[in-house]
Amino acid sequence: MMSRTEDAVKRFDWLSVAFLLGAALLCYYLLPLLSLVVSQPPGIVIQRLTTPDVVSAATTSTTASFTSTALATLFGLPLAYWLARTDSGIQTLVTALVVLPLVLPPIVSGMVLLTVVGPNTLLGELAAANGVPLTRSIVGVVLAQTFVASPFVVITAKAAFESVDRQLEHASRSLGKSRLTTVRQVTLPIAWPGILAGVTLAFARAIGEFGATIMLAYYPRTMPVQIWVSFTTLGLDNAFPIAVILVGIAVATLVVLHVLGTNPLE
Repeated sequence: MMSRTEDAVKRFDWLSVAFLLGAALLCYYLLPLLSLVVSQPPGIVIQRLTTPDVVSAATTSTTASFTSTALATLFGLPLAYWLARTDSGIQTLVTALVVLPLVLPPIVSGMVLLTVVGPNTLLGELAAANGVPLTRSIVGVVLAQTFVASPFVVITAKAAFESVDRQLEHASRSLGKSRLTTVRQVTLPIAWPGILAGVTLAFARAIGEFGATIMLAYYPRTMPVQIWVSFTTLGLDNAFPIAVILVGIAVATLVVLHVLGTNPLE
């Protein structure tokens, strides 16, 4: 017979306990966001959104983030497909290299990049001599964002490609289609929702990047850098407007990811 202790444990509602523990963490996520939204009157926030520093930072961040996301997609998708379809022994090593920027502290990522594109490096000197400085420029912002954000495209797209049944690709190839045509007509349409989710995450990561960006390009200032400057020089209240923009972008990203997650093709 089952003991009373075992019976009590079995009857205990562990699902409710799990919810309560999780709810505590959810409150820890939600309360700071609500505090940010209600801490200042909307009119004051909107007024500060039109100041030149905020407009410049928002323009720089948006332009650089779209560019870095495009670069991450252009170079990341082929790498993701290769990782998903190759049987090469170096696949594990390549995957580890892709993941490395995700686990490096952002400041360290910036330091690593400076050893390659810094003003005192060969590449940095050659680029500057031809009028394209790789630091303290929009190019530096793009380089920093691409380094930290591109792994999201590669890892997510790799999983999306792996979810595609290879038999469908084999069937296409057996009909005389080339590999490129098969990828374009079979693989990409099926994997596209997952790929788009990775691209969306990469954009969100790029536009919120701070550590690597401030190492490579303190100027022109991005939104995270401008938030830091406003906070350290003028106080918390002056950092709110750009923080509100970033929160809005984060919410929009969640909406896009939710729509992609409910896509019937996924």
